[in-house]
Amino acid sequence: MKKKKWYVVWAGHNPGIYDDWADAREQIEGFPQAKYKGFNSAEEATEAYRGGLRSERSELGRLLSGAGDNSRKPSTPNDNWRRFPEVDSTAWAVDASCLGNPGRMEYRGIDLASGQEIFRVGPFEGGTNNIGEFLAIVHALALQEQRGESHRIYSDSVSGMAWVRRRKANTKLKPTEKNTRLMQLIARAELWLANHSQTTPVLKWDTDRWGEIPADFGRK
Repeated sequence: MKKKKWYVVWAGHNPGIYDDWADAREQIEGFPQAKYKGFNSAEEATEAYRGGLRSERSELGRLLSGAGDNSRKPSTPNDNWRRFPEVDSTAWAVDASCLGNPGRMEYRGIDLASGQEIFRVGPFEGGTNNIGEFLAIVHALALQEQRGESHRIYSDSVSGMAWVRRRKANTKLKPTEKNTRLMQLIARAELWLANHSQTTPVLKWDTDRWGEIPADFGRK
């Protein structure tokens, strides 16, 4: 009788532990640089998966601390919002820019109080604006946790906010050689959301009343 095996998928469409190879294979087929391994017991698989999660969290922390230009350089944001007392001036604002669909995408976060950049990541090839909006929110959430800070987060993207609530990037973008790094970052973001409780409010920026969100790249 063939001995039963368990399969750990650390990087795939849906990371996790699978007791059936067909199910595990579905998670890695077509996924760039998938990471998986078979184990002889559920206990070994569980310990290996947890170890992988710790590694992914460490990698996300490395990405957050080293990605883009985090020198908090001054920006030129919209200041119209300051006329509206209901806007939380201690919050962060995030936004993305994508030239083409798919195209060259980047995202950033702005501290409303100082008007300075907190993070800026990209550009990535083969991305979409919704993916950038999603990643910007997750980046802000993870960075706040890393720093031990708590600020409301403003986004002007209904889709990005919905994806974060569902803990899943609902994109139809297919993996290609060009967007490999971006797909890996999406997988890390989803893994982070799956293993953290979201308590920081993510609020919709009222563009019609307050003007463009201060994190806007000004490329419209």
